[in-house]
Amino acid sequence: MITVTSSPRALLLLLGAAVLAGCSTTSPRPEAPAAAKPAATYAKADWNALPVVSDTDLLAGFSAWRSSCSRLKNDAVWAQPCTTAATVSDNDPAAIRAFLQRDLQVYALRAGGHREQGLITGYYEPIYSGSLTRTATATVPVYGTPDDLVVVQLDSLYPELKGKRLRGRLDGKVLKPYDDAGTIASKGAKAPVLAWLTDPMDLQLLQIQGSGRVRLADGSQVRLAYAEQNGHPYRAIGRWLVDQGALKKEDVTMDAIRAWARANPARVSELLRSNPSYVFFVRNPDSPEGPRGSLNVPLTAGYSVAVDRSVVPLGSLLWLSTTRPDGSPLVRPVAAQDTGGAIAGEVRADLYWGSGDAAGKLAGDMKQQGRIWLLWPKGAALPN
Repeated sequence: MITVTSSPRALLLLLGAAVLAGCSTTSPRPEAPAAAKPAATYAKADWNALPVVSDTDLLAGFSAWRSSCSRLKNDAVWAQPCTTAATVSDNDPAAIRAFLQRDLQVYALRAGGHREQGLITGYYEPIYSGSLTRTATATVPVYGTPDDLVVVQLDSLYPELKGKRLRGRLDGKVLKPYDDAGTIASKGAKAPVLAWLTDPMDLQLLQIQGSGRVRLADGSQVRLAYAEQNGHPYRAIGRWLVDQGALKKEDVTMDAIRAWARANPARVSELLRSNPSYVFFVRNPDSPEGPRGSLNVPLTAGYSVAVDRSVVPLGSLLWLSTTRPDGSPLVRPVAAQDTGGAIAGEVRADLYWGSGDAAGKLAGDMKQQGRIWLLWPKGAALPN
């Protein structure tokens, strides 16, 4: 039994211990430790302040956002705009623009010091070779949720902690931190093995992305999705390489991390232990749809983003202006449908690029500056 006292001081002590046991928001990707909410600024703007987008991007971005409405039917802010959006043709750019300008107000997101620019990164759904049984080459287990993992939802008693959870293991009547990634890698977990991969780096990157597919020997694929996490804070392995002097900060990409691992096989386990977070998965049927994000709708390649939901509520429609890794412009409406551990801040987004190696290359190289505008229902109170 886990008892949470109602004393404010005791709550503070509990939350201090939560950093050890793992306190995070629910998400299909690893979360960072809880941090103070950013002091976001929403600067009201005119529609003509938005950079121009092509009709193709407008149609695709609108369609991606409207898919969110299946989860927003009872949302106080978005229910009415979603009802109206259902009547708008998704093949008529003029009708979409008319709806947006009639029903939504533009707000430019600003970071501390009223900065307009922020960091835009990318992520994707990887596809790795593997097996449903252990083989001579497939020796790295992908675990489902452990039988002994205890998850406590704190907002059942404290609404101000909405989305916050404690994770650990019971030792008698005491909740203790769950094993970190290094311990799980060396000793295993009391959990079903969903699949076996051929490379421990594949497992690490699968956990960072939060979902992926395993390609079996017969060519079929198994889809894996985030189920739970061990409660330890996520620490970027790229940062560890920078701290070790192995890479320069500006050179950190997934390709660079992979190259270092191939050149230093004896240190790969040390690299992986630097990130104590460990993600457990669930096996889903294969599907041509994108993986589901935090909003529980399929992500749309190029038009779904992960955001800091303390700034941008899930389901929101955004206008993104940034560049691709090659420097070419990327301007389009995008749907806020996911979250992630490294996605924290006011002008911050992680663009979902799709599945496979080509998407992975774009995602791995995406570290661009960009601007974001929030398109918010007229008359609705701004997020707080």
